[in-house]
Amino acid sequence: MRAALLIVLGLVIGVIGTVFSMNALRDRNPMPHSVMVVMSHHFGELGNAVKAKQCDAAKTHAQLGSLLTISQDIGPAFPGVDQPFLDAADKLHAAVQAAAVAAPADCPALAAALKPIGEACHSCHQQYR
Repeated sequence: MRAALLIVLGLVIGVIGTVFSMNALRDRNPMPHSVMVVMSHHFGELGNAVKAKQCDAAKTHAQLGSLLTISQDIGPAFPGVDQPFLDAADKLHAAVQAAAVAAPADCPALAAALKPIGEACHSCHQQYR
């Protein structure tokens, strides 16, 4: 009985150790998660501005500029991904670039500019999450 208990205890400790090791290996490159978190922040700030109906052109331009810069980092943040993922990242970058070029000055224009960005994010997250 004692031997069986020690075997079970050893297996449980082994499983827990394996889970911790796998999490550590997965988290050794924080870049992919970081890029997505920062992009989500900027996109969320723009969405909050639309909801609050406080769409200052200068703040909108700054947020879109940051989003544009970060969207260029998607490919390098995910080394070794397949081409369809990179194509989706390019589609997102093009949507952000179009929004930045449009320079929305009011909330309806910003909402219209954010729609293609949100669609590009959503389609990619549906496929690759």
